[in-house]
Amino acid sequence: MEHRERLIAAVRGDPDLMQVLDVARGLGLTDWLIFSGAVYQCAWNAVTGRPAGYGIKDFDLGYFDPDVSWEAEDAVIRRVAAAFDDPLRSRVEVRNQRRVSEWFPAKFGEPYPPVACTAEALERFVAPASAVGVRMEADGEIVVEAPFGLDDVFSMTLRPNPNRPRAKDWDRVIAGVRARWPEVVVIEETA
Repeated sequence: MEHRERLIAAVRGDPDLMQVLDVARGLGLTDWLIFSGAVYQCAWNAVTGRPAGYGIKDFDLGYFDPDVSWEAEDAVIRRVAAAFDDPLRSRVEVRNQRRVSEWFPAKFGEPYPPVACTAEALERFVAPASAVGVRMEADGEIVVEAPFGLDDVFSMTLRPNPNRPRAKDWDRVIAGVRARWPEVVVIEETA
């Protein structure tokens, strides 16, 4: 089975992730993806035989809206929250990917030019393994976005993103991941 099919099978095997995908597809958000930990860690659970949902803290839901105002994003955050019951309500974190450029430099101390779509944001994630997103279409098809491919996901390898400086919180990210998946392989430098 190829990596893309393996990822889709892992996603379909995680009831919480499937519920988030199902609800998200009905919200009418533009260019949306569930990405990062909820996806690559879902695959890691499948690789290691851990139960679905193990170690997954939240579900990052990115969408794209040219309106970069806080008011517009906050309205979407409230609408998404209203669509879920607890405990998922408090675990779905929503961000307008076009708006990230407005606050990222002040928060993380590095430039972040605007993106043109949600998938483009994946190219800037901390590690290639985390740069993976999924969306469920109206017909139930799961679309996978992975600009660096899925090799690092299925080899459980974390390496810095070659397209950006090493993230300032790299050590914290690695410590958190290793605490839950000690078998992860960490490569400190980009190739």
